[in-house]
Amino acid sequence: MANFPTHIVVGTIVAGSLATLTLAADVIAPENLVAVTMAGSLGSVLPDIDLKDSRPSRALFAGLAVFFSFALLFHFAPRLSIAEMWILWIGTLLFVRYGVHTMFHRFTSHRGIWHSLIAGLVCALATVIIFYYVFDRPDGVAWLGGGFLLIGFLTHLILDEMYSVDVLGNHIKRSFGTAFKPIDMRNPAGSVAMAVAAVALLFLTPSITVFYDGITSRPLWASLNQRLLPQDNWFGVVINRQVAAKPAPVEAPQTTGSLPTAPAAEGVANPATP
Repeated sequence: MANFPTHIVVGTIVAGSLATLTLAADVIAPENLVAVTMAGSLGSVLPDIDLKDSRPSRALFAGLAVFFSFALLFHFAPRLSIAEMWILWIGTLLFVRYGVHTMFHRFTSHRGIWHSLIAGLVCALATVIIFYYVFDRPDGVAWLGGGFLLIGFLTHLILDEMYSVDVLGNHIKRSFGTAFKPIDMRNPAGSVAMAVAAVALLFLTPSITVFYDGITSRPLWASLNQRLLPQDNWFGVVINRQVAAKPAPVEAPQTTGSLPTAPAAEGVANPATP
């Protein structure tokens, strides 16, 4: 399988490429773009959460511990004293980092259920819910974050399968087929539990209409196609003086099918707004 640095580098490249397209399409505000890009990078190492005592596993549980401890602290802070807030914050931090971490590895094995498509779907749906309900992002941005994480997750699985093929030795390693799989046939109970979790999470997600309408909008793809290559110069160096000499036509702002129609106060850039 690919090592941790490889997953981080490739995952960051993939997430960055998607972020570039999203930025060019002008569909969300920069602060939201950073968040969804980080979700893609996280997804690229997430399947290795089941590798006991690995760097991805320790880092992920440490991050989850910090996230949930502060999330609970901010939620209950108005009703608690300072001493109670300290106890809640430290208790949640230690429970998730060490308690949940230990229980998780008792019921999982590497290249098991977490190296499957159904697990990626569960993680993506959970990301949508966290973006929408915890981070208070618009529904379109929440689905975009889930999509970024899912692509990062799939990138990890594909990389592991690629590293299972020894091209120079002209043979396939025994690990081939254990990473990129719909479900874990060796763990039917875990696969069923993941499927049930996916259905349950799906009912909690916000509407996908805005996200779907945005990414399938013809003006959005037409705008991206128009911006794919520079028209008259590269990085400020003129390569076509005839085109550069012509005055730029005045065009009305185009709506790129952005993720929304949500007002700017909600953190979503509206390309139709002057």
